[in-house]
Amino acid sequence: MKPVIAIVGRPNVGKSTLFNKLIGKRLSIVDDTPGVTRDRIFGECEWRGCPLLLIDTGGIEPESQDIILAQMRRQANVAIDSADVIVFVCDINSGIMAADSEIATMLRKSGKPVVLCINKCDRIGDNPPEFYEFYNLGLGDPIAVSSVHGLGTGDLLDAVCDNIPGFGEESGEEDDSVKVAVIGKPNAGKSSLVNKIAGEERAIVSDIAGTTRDATDTLIENEYGKFTFIDTAGLRRKSRVDNQIEKYSILRAQMAVERAHVCVIMIDAVEGFTEQDSKVAGIALEQGKGCIIAVNKWDAVEKDGKTMTAYRKKLMNDFSFMSYAPIIFISAKTGLRLDRLFELITFVDNQNAMRISTGKLNDVLADAEARVQPPTDKGRRLKIYYITQASTRPPTFVCFVNRADLFHYSYQRYIENQIRDVFGLEGTPVRFVIRERGHDK
Repeated sequence: MKPVIAIVGRPNVGKSTLFNKLIGKRLSIVDDTPGVTRDRIFGECEWRGCPLLLIDTGGIEPESQDIILAQMRRQANVAIDSADVIVFVCDINSGIMAADSEIATMLRKSGKPVVLCINKCDRIGDNPPEFYEFYNLGLGDPIAVSSVHGLGTGDLLDAVCDNIPGFGEESGEEDDSVKVAVIGKPNAGKSSLVNKIAGEERAIVSDIAGTTRDATDTLIENEYGKFTFIDTAGLRRKSRVDNQIEKYSILRAQMAVERAHVCVIMIDAVEGFTEQDSKVAGIALEQGKGCIIAVNKWDAVEKDGKTMTAYRKKLMNDFSFMSYAPIIFISAKTGLRLDRLFELITFVDNQNAMRISTGKLNDVLADAEARVQPPTDKGRRLKIYYITQASTRPPTFVCFVNRADLFHYSYQRYIENQIRDVFGLEGTPVRFVIRERGHDK
């Protein structure tokens, strides 16, 4: 296992800026608003030839009674419990505050190695007198860092590595899990699903729409395989994205889709299909991801013997652009059909990664052309010389033809449907690339 490093501290001391600097990309939301980072955020960096798993946490407010801040504190505690080393970040400009002393006491009680990081020191090596007061926290030698400029981060990582027992030993372990992005509009139950699957309070859950602002990873291993669930902030209409934090959240959700193999598109069964659901699904479609439409809160719907059939029929019409996606009715609250969801995820992932031999593809093509002749225009007929698969995720087929303009969209759909009838490809989009070869009339 990679060593786990938790970055903790009170709000607005620069934890997320430091996290982003260490992993080399803007993964955590950075803003001057205290409490912007709410959930635990995971990222990787490499130091001295070995990988480290970093966890950015929401700021700890030891005495806060606010519901969100209280859950942020719980999330930080979970990160501390799972960490091998803790990086405690303080702000040199504000000095030691009461919250810093309380957090230091909590960290000493944890028994975990702690590296004290004093952030916003813009002149490393020429520290002001205030720097030395941080020795009073009783956590050893503080390390001066400027996370904005990257100053002192090497010394910080050296100190982290020095506190990891057996650091540098090869584990030989690779991440072969199926990456699953849970996406949907706000308050559809995405975090509740991840928490139910994980069996712990993995992400902050609240009835307040937009509670999850960051994408989080949860590794699950069960009889169906290994899965990494990526819980994302709910996607809102652009007209409602009226502040910087929301904009970052949408970007993060799109990034989560990009690194996923399968997307679970969450629909609120009580609210029903909305235009925003189609836009969320469109992001997954554009990126060629395997997709499952999960209708959540099914336990809250009044039902008779025809309710599910009618609901499914309506969704198939609403998602006509994604007719290949299987539909499942679940409840994140009760765990209804979650076993079936795992089976579907595994199945759709395999379909998205399917590779079909050129010989078999051209057998299907020959049968399809025998049933429905290729289109003609002014006496010229489309000729499809052969078809081959160029790549997977999604399955992408290259068709070599005499005239690309004759290969109309309707005939492409027909060929696609014939391929799906034979090989399945359920839950995954299919792409065609048309190549002209020769000038046959």
